[in-house]
Amino acid sequence: MSTVERLLDRRRAGVLLHPTSLISGEGSAARGALGANARRFVDWLAQAGFTIWQVLPLGPPGGGGSPYWARSDFAGDAALLDRSELPDPSTQRPDYANFVRTQTWLDDYVLFETMASQFDSAWWDWPMPLRARDRDAMARFAAEHTDALERRRVEQWQFDWQWRAIRRYAAERGVHLLGDLPIYVAPDSVAVWSERHQFQLNEDGRPANVAGVPPDYFSADGQWWGNPLYDWAQHERDQFHFWRTRLSRQLQRFDLVRIDHFRGLAGYWSIPAGARTAREGHWCPAPGHALFQVLRQDFPSMPLVAEDLGVITPDVEELRTAFGMPGMRVLQFGFDGAGDNPHLPQNYSRDVVAYTGTHDNDTTAGWYRSLDDASVRRVNFFLRADASNALEQMERAVLASVANLAIIPAQDLLRLGSEARLNTPGTATGNWTWRLPPEALDAGKAQYYGALNQAFGRSVPRA
Repeated sequence: MSTVERLLDRRRAGVLLHPTSLISGEGSAARGALGANARRFVDWLAQAGFTIWQVLPLGPPGGGGSPYWARSDFAGDAALLDRSELPDPSTQRPDYANFVRTQTWLDDYVLFETMASQFDSAWWDWPMPLRARDRDAMARFAAEHTDALERRRVEQWQFDWQWRAIRRYAAERGVHLLGDLPIYVAPDSVAVWSERHQFQLNEDGRPANVAGVPPDYFSADGQWWGNPLYDWAQHERDQFHFWRTRLSRQLQRFDLVRIDHFRGLAGYWSIPAGARTAREGHWCPAPGHALFQVLRQDFPSMPLVAEDLGVITPDVEELRTAFGMPGMRVLQFGFDGAGDNPHLPQNYSRDVVAYTGTHDNDTTAGWYRSLDDASVRRVNFFLRADASNALEQMERAVLASVANLAIIPAQDLLRLGSEARLNTPGTATGNWTWRLPPEALDAGKAQYYGALNQAFGRSVPRA
């Protein structure tokens, strides 16, 4: 039985909480996410009958703190380390040596970050020999910065050690981990510096064409993301080695992986790098079928979830179903007045993951309070709710749905308003900073959600 079949062969419930939200305290008293704070959260999930913990990408973020603008898909964000529980490589020599030997991405990553720190600039502004990855120049730089390189190697091993410990701890308590793989990488990232031939770049290394989405109901000018686009012809010549190694690394960390902006693997919006808005882009085909045929050879269980939100065309739906990937449904998107809206529970199928909202949405409390009167009436009529219980009814609708997996953001569990929103797409500041209040997820809430999960058939007995 495949991983997807094993985890989604019956009804389950999960919580969406990025580990940065578990960082607590300040200064010398600060605790990272990957020690006691994560263990307490896992314990609470198990007590409350939740068996899936969904997180966002774990890589070191670039400017603005976005996990979707990561400097590496392979490395871990050092800010998540619990420095009161760091392992010592001198007492764990075999494990450290094995990590350094087997993680083929590591040398490029530590060199990239050390150079970035040394030159305090994006990689395309480094001295030409290092920008061009001249072997002699890189060797000289490495010889001059051995201590800094080693510190970064050890830090990445410590991240890996702590994450492995959390994964074991969760598995022992019947909690599985759902990760997230961004479709694109940041322009100032080790991937673009070390594998320029995989991207659509100018001679100086800057993107020639960038990613985004066209104008729609939510954005008159579309969205200009700025990520470099792939040279898909090169990927096909390489038998998709770039994607195979990316996914392999994520499956070392997670039981399931969500692919962000899945529709970009059927067709993508290409915007000239110098364009003023995303309006100037155009659609291009992507070799999604060829990609997933290769990925299925490497990963026969296809433990993937497709983020298929937004304007989804038949070719995107066909790609998802052809390879048996669950899609996503978000209840907040369901109340446009149309009974056939795919985000309404009566239109769900078992092979979707149902949410009240996602990390890109306002909290459900904030969303409800922002609705106009007509929308409030639609929500209340559908849910048989009013302002006093609409949030509870939203959760119940998702948990009661036929979808085999239902996920609730942690902020919704706590009934928090817009002040707890994690991200507002299209804005560059004020995101990714929300922290879980200490002791907010208490025994009373565990008992309440445990009863809900049991009532809706989502409590899974521990093996």
